Amino acid sequence: MISINNIQPLSPEALFDLLKTDFPTYINEQLGSNLNVEFAHVSDVVNISFPEVIEGNAYTLTIGDDQIEITDHTAEETYNTELLEQHLVAFLTIKAG
Repeated sequence: MISINNIQPLSPEALFDLLKTDFPTYINEQLGSNLNVEFAHVSDVVNISFPEVIEGNAYTLTIGDDQIEITDHTAEETYNTELLEQHLVAFLTIKAG
């Protein structure tokens, strides 16, 4: 699990909106790709999936007042999950920091 300081602080709803509007463009520019990114939001949890390359939920974000925790649900042998995670962490650090 990775924790990122939520300095702004971003509410779960605000972060969900940022993810939906900005993250797909950000990740695709970073990777030079056209990945489909899907999001689900319930209470203080946001799930992120990449249905074209990873089966099921890839990452879960738990948003608190002080931190955003990232839980990785990917298998190491699928796609390049380390690169996806690296860009997700960078995006969240930019937006929450």
